[in-house]
Order: sequence, then C-alpha cells, then structure tokens
Amino acid sequence: MILVTGATGFIGPKVVHALRTRELPVRALVRDRGKGRRLEAWGAELAEGDMRRPESLRAAVEGCEAVVHLVGIRTGRREDFESIMIRGTRELVAAAQAAGVRRLVHMSASGVGPATRDLTPYYRAKLEAQRAVEASGLPFVIFQPTFVFGRDGGVLPTFIRLARWLPATPVIGAGDVRVQPIWVEDLAAFFAEAVRREDVSGTVFEVGGPDAVSLTELFRRIRSVLGVRRRPLVHVPLAVVRAQATLLERLPNPMITRDDLKMLTALDHVADVRPAVAAFGLPLVPLDEQIRRAA
Repeated sequence: MILVTGATGFIGPKVVHALRTRELPVRALVRDRGKGRRLEAWGAELAEGDMRRPESLRAAVEGCEAVVHLVGIRTGRREDFESIMIRGTRELVAAAQAAGVRRLVHMSASGVGPATRDLTPYYRAKLEAQRAVEASGLPFVIFQPTFVFGRDGGVLPTFIRLARWLPATPVIGAGDVRVQPIWVEDLAAFFAEAVRREDVSGTVFEVGGPDAVSLTELFRRIRSVLGVRRRPLVHVPLAVVRAQATLLERLPNPMITRDDLKMLTALDHVADVRPAVAAFGLPLVPLDEQIRRAA
C-alpha cells in the first residue's frame, strides 16, 4: 500500500492516477472524503486525516510500504507553514518510521536551500521539511520541481487567460527571470516510478521540462500558440505589481501575493534535468505542447 498525502490538490490526483495506472495500491490522505470521490473511482482507498493531527497520520500510514508526500501550502500565516509543512512533515516521518515504511518520496521545490531559507515562509518550510526527510533514516527520493504546468491548475491557465483576453499582455518587471515548466503528468510519472525504484534511494532530483525560457519568451510562446501575437507585451514595474499583490492578499485565494512575487523574481526557476531523465528514462512534454494542451 502507498500512502499519498496532498492527494486532492493540483498535483496529487495526477500522482494517484499514475500509481493506479501502474496497478499499485493507493491510500489517499484527505481532509474531506467528498473531495476524494474521483480518487475512489480510480480504486484508491481514502483515509481521513490532517497534517495537524498526528494521530490521523499514524492511522493513515499503518500497513503502508511507501509514502508519497505532496502536502504544501502557498499562502497563510507563518504558523500555518510551521504546523502543516514543518511539524506535519516531522510527524509524518515519525509515523512512517514507526510503521516500518520502506520508501518515502517527497516533493520539495525549485530553489529550496540555505540561500533561500529566509526569502519567504514557504521556502523555509520546504527546506525544513526536506531536511526532516533526509534525516529520517528511511530510503527516500526527493524531487525539486520547477514551475508545474497543467490544464486544470497551477499558473498556466491564468497566464493563458491574460494573453487571450487582455488587449496587452502584462509581464512582471523586465521579464528576464528564467523558468523551465514541467507538465504535471510528467511530474506525476516521476513520483510513480520512484516509488518502486530502489536504485535511486537517497537522491535529490531537480525536475523540469525540456525548455528553459525567460518570462518574456514564455508569454511570446503562449501568444503564438493562441494566435494573438499582434497584441503588445507590456512590462509592468515590480513596484506596481507589488502594490497590486498587497491588495490581492486580502482575498481568500489571491492570484498573486508579495511572497509569490519574491519567489518569482529573486531567482531563476531552472533545473538540471539530466540526472532525472537518465535515471528514469521518462519523456518530457515540450513547452509549446504544454501550452496547446492547456489552451
């Protein structure tokens, strides 16, 4: 049995589906059983629980041979990052150790490391969670994905709407930050394969798509696929975007926050995908095809 946390988010259902198509047994950790109906239809077992309730984690991991840990939050109070991502991961690791789990596959993030620890609460939480996995003594595989693109979540649908409907396409700042988006089903395939590959234990893999581009080039590619190339690109100063993000943060599900802006502009989100591709031999969807699939 394979426990998947974060199973009802954007990436989680794709990982569950990838595992089930390989005929692997899955138990999905869910806070709301109603949101897990699609997972049940695929043959997954549901376990009600929450990263803030250690007893639910212990119950969920009982009898599992492997854990795929995907839980993460993008916005919230510092206490939310601490309780869900840091303490929650530590409790999950402890539960896995007690249950005799033999493999832990963990989703970290592009750019996670000591240099970005104090950039945002998200980066600090991701680093501490990754450290907890690395220190667990369990056979582990850690993936650090770049931007994750998909048709039903992530940032790509928003980018497509901006390019499709606005008279001018806004690009944040100078647009020279580089990104290397990976298609969500490609990322899910890496997780599904890592669960049963003992030869990759103890490895941290950077994963991204085959194309690294600047933000400006990304929007040019999107506009080209959509057939709206005649509309101008407008570079919006960071100060203006930051002011907008300050207002948007008051909404329940903000499109962008000031922390998002920091993470987007402080570093390039690119990956050396060669080790992961060599180890797993999985094909990667090119950027233009990712855009076409989401359009």
